[in-house]
Amino acid sequence: MSTTTHLSPKLTLVVLAAGAGSRYGGLKQIDPVGPSGELIIDYSIYDALKAGFTQVLFVINRKIDAAFREAIGRRIERQIQTGYVYQDLDDLPEGYKLPPSRQKPWGTAHAVMAAREVVDSPFAVINADDYYGQNSYQLLADHLTAADAAGLVDASMVGFRLANTVSEHGYVSRGVCRVDRGGCLLDIDERTRIERRPEGIQYLDDQSGLWVDLADDTVVSMNLWGFGPQILPQLTTRFGSFLERSAANIDTAEYFLPGVVKEMIADGTTQVKVLSTDDQWYGVTYQQDKPRVKASMARLVEQGIYPAALWSR
Repeated sequence: MSTTTHLSPKLTLVVLAAGAGSRYGGLKQIDPVGPSGELIIDYSIYDALKAGFTQVLFVINRKIDAAFREAIGRRIERQIQTGYVYQDLDDLPEGYKLPPSRQKPWGTAHAVMAAREVVDSPFAVINADDYYGQNSYQLLADHLTAADAAGLVDASMVGFRLANTVSEHGYVSRGVCRVDRGGCLLDIDERTRIERRPEGIQYLDDQSGLWVDLADDTVVSMNLWGFGPQILPQLTTRFGSFLERSAANIDTAEYFLPGVVKEMIADGTTQVKVLSTDDQWYGVTYQQDKPRVKASMARLVEQGIYPAALWSR
């Protein structure tokens, strides 16, 4: 694993951007969604800064290093302390070799694992192309700061209302959560086909082939997590077990962060505090989503939530 910047022990935002090769550095860029050409990631960094995050770590594919820094990194570096690490396919536990046929990244848990030699303080994890809302970052920053001060090693997750995360133009994949009365995560199941249907919001059950109802206020994960640095060696250790379990489908198996968290809850390694938010999530899952996202950002600017030119200062 290669790193280019060592970050001091503060509140860090880890941005998963390694899967954005063609979008950031290839033939097509992510389309701007803000009135002055801002991308979704610009709003995420702005919200994180406002909430108290003091540094950003981008997890990227080394093939797009120069293009990513030119398109996004240089702009962000002027706003906040910024670092970069690479998610490499051959970043494997000792004794494992990269299968020649493996081409795709190993997944979100592996991406976070790439930060293990750099991050040594509480940190949040986000997707580069998801808009989470200002309250979500504030909830997470407050929890991470309080947990660190108390010496706690629990994890946290911002839980969204399902109705605030679905697309009007097709199906989506969401981590459907069960939460206990104390606000801790009991279980999380990835539902890969959730959509609005005449009957309401439903998911297609993989085993039965039947559509199952989901309430609008079902808590779902949008991959907005908070962790202490103690999870990083856990991700590394469990990656070896994942590779062994996935030998039969090693070309396509993905090491997802929700799956690791689920394992850790089941074996008592951690507990996860769910921080509920009513924030609206935005993302461009389908081309038809872009006008709605752009209109929503324009409305937030009109309301004074964001300046018209985000990085004018």
